[in-house]
Amino acid sequence: MPGRTVLVVEDDPAVSRLVEHRLTQEGYRVVTASDGEQGLRLFESAKPDLVILDLILPKIDGYEVCRIIRKASMVPIIVLSAKGDEVDKLVGFRMGADDYVTKPFSAAELAMRVAAVLRRSDGTRDDREGAVLDFGDLCIDRRRRLVTVKGQKVQLTPKEFDLLWVLASHVEYVFTREQLLYQVWQSDYEGDVDNVTVLVSRLRDKIEEDPAHPRFIKTVWGVGYKFSVPRAEQEAVR
Repeated sequence: MPGRTVLVVEDDPAVSRLVEHRLTQEGYRVVTASDGEQGLRLFESAKPDLVILDLILPKIDGYEVCRIIRKASMVPIIVLSAKGDEVDKLVGFRMGADDYVTKPFSAAELAMRVAAVLRRSDGTRDDREGAVLDFGDLCIDRRRRLVTVKGQKVQLTPKEFDLLWVLASHVEYVFTREQLLYQVWQSDYEGDVDNVTVLVSRLRDKIEEDPAHPRFIKTVWGVGYKFSVPRAEQEAVR
């Protein structure tokens, strides 16, 4: 993804230099911030295509930086943190992160993940890229990566959109959480299936009128999830 801008918010100068050097070699424009306050200022001025964010930062921590960014933008965020417990990862994904890399890390692997997240964000992985799925109240435009509910635009992160697309393009097909983990993260991530549960919860909060009693994304107990709509509401993909 040459020419894309990546914002790195990291207070360790050695880590920041390593990431900047590797991504610059890959053709990215890299801007760096050493604390959360500076990171938010650069986010506004540099308009990055992707953010790499440490969680333990001076002035404003990474959790708050992520929350503020997510209120304003669906730009992809990769958390880069020494906090590697599954609980920390789940918190990161629940905040809206698109990927989570644990320190110590490989700069080459991080660069691969940056490219993978940007590909998902651009929607270049799906060979049905130009399709629109229309389910009446819910409309999903793959090419523009646009989702509307009752005509109102809904902001989704890249992973939330990918999960919705996988489910909605296979109406009534039951996916296990392991299958969804692979479909959404693909080979660039080996994670816990609980991350899928978190992503489903986030998605339901955004598209379902009553997330506790979902209309579209159904739980199939003991198996996984499926996308379901009343037959009368289904319309042809155009």
